[in-house]
Amino acid sequence: MAYDFDVFVIGGGSGGVRFARMAAGHGAKVAVAEERFWGGTCVNIGCVPKKLMVMASEYGAAAQDSHGFGWDTKPGRHSWQTLIAAKDKEIDRLNGIYRRLMSGCTIFDARAELRDAHTIAVDGKTVTAERIVIATGGRPVRPAFPGGEHCIISDDAFYLPHLPAHITILGGGYIAVEFAGIFAGLGAKVDLVMRQQLPLRGFDEDLREGLAEALEAQGVRLFRGKTIASVEADGLAKKLHLTDGTMIETGLVFAAIGRQAYTAGLGLEAAGVETNGFGAVTVDDTSRTSADNIYAIGDVTDRLNLTPVAIAEGHSLADRLYGPGPRHWQLDAVATAVFSSPPIGTVGLTEDQAAKNGPTDIYLTKFTPMRHTLSGRTRKTIMKLVVDQATQRVVGAHMLGEDAPEITQGLSIAINAGATKADFDRTVGIHPTAAEEFVTMRTRTRVAGERIAAE
Repeated sequence: MAYDFDVFVIGGGSGGVRFARMAAGHGAKVAVAEERFWGGTCVNIGCVPKKLMVMASEYGAAAQDSHGFGWDTKPGRHSWQTLIAAKDKEIDRLNGIYRRLMSGCTIFDARAELRDAHTIAVDGKTVTAERIVIATGGRPVRPAFPGGEHCIISDDAFYLPHLPAHITILGGGYIAVEFAGIFAGLGAKVDLVMRQQLPLRGFDEDLREGLAEALEAQGVRLFRGKTIASVEADGLAKKLHLTDGTMIETGLVFAAIGRQAYTAGLGLEAAGVETNGFGAVTVDDTSRTSADNIYAIGDVTDRLNLTPVAIAEGHSLADRLYGPGPRHWQLDAVATAVFSSPPIGTVGLTEDQAAKNGPTDIYLTKFTPMRHTLSGRTRKTIMKLVVDQATQRVVGAHMLGEDAPEITQGLSIAINAGATKADFDRTVGIHPTAAEEFVTMRTRTRVAGERIAAE
């Protein structure tokens, strides 16, 4: 059978664009459909604009900190509108770049839906493809409690017309803590309401505790172990009711309560593509779905929801289907970052995860960064190595503090290469830096699960 295309990609985010570019480069006839933003969530309403906003939020604190170094800087006023306009200009530029990267493909600026395993409805017509790749990513979960319509989600946060004086954020995940730091740094009063006692469930416990302390030190009010009953609008204000009877009056309620795979209305059932109980596409280790000719990559599969992982999956799949064979990425210990204030960098196993595999040595240090010995700001850096006791391999590295994401990228190479604690110990550090602490932690702090006084 002759098809219109060798492969049709649904979704023009990072994973879909990488697959399409590589497949077209290998000679395949490729079509790509994107209904909203070329570049997907990360470029448009995710990691890129969020990091620009994190950077913006740091300047006020930097001005205050400069006093400890002899600068007579004066408090300034921040213009939210100027920031959003500058952010939008940069995102428009990147959006255009992603679209131009598709020059070797047929582009549809439209929603695509499956009619069967080889037929796609797009832009008012139907086309066929030998293979189909689903790369539609994820979407924020909207709250289902009464008054949920009075809340914004992360998509909306990038386009607020003004910054309210008081913002209440629901959630304890990375989006919640990142925006808590952004809004607090830009001058808003911020509340963080979270189900658990500590933010960032699943991260290493020492970092979770350290981040909670850091959030409170910058004035963020933490409502720990709380759940939401309802939200009501009272003029321009919002009244947030918690299940324990607590009422918070605020100017804006931001629900950062999770994300889910964007599969609704794609026609997956008609194409024989199975999903799990949460709507994510089920795939095998080659990204193949339950339909032999249909594949899925990135957040829509809800496996390891990180932009670089989606890119790696797209590149590998294109090479496997149309190129010389799959390129292999090391996905056992993928480094990640949380751009909180201060930021987090982490790679490998947490202390609790490693302890399940057997005796584990923990090396931990906490200190005031050099900058803040003069600035006087209450802020600590935390660094931690998790070491398998039997092999002495470093199986986890975790950091809370300035430049943590940049430092962790280098550590991830060592951990993926199988470096041991002895390899770290014989590495000469760069002085004076925070990063050198990772190669100067000589004395074991404790065995996982135990408390041993550091010598």
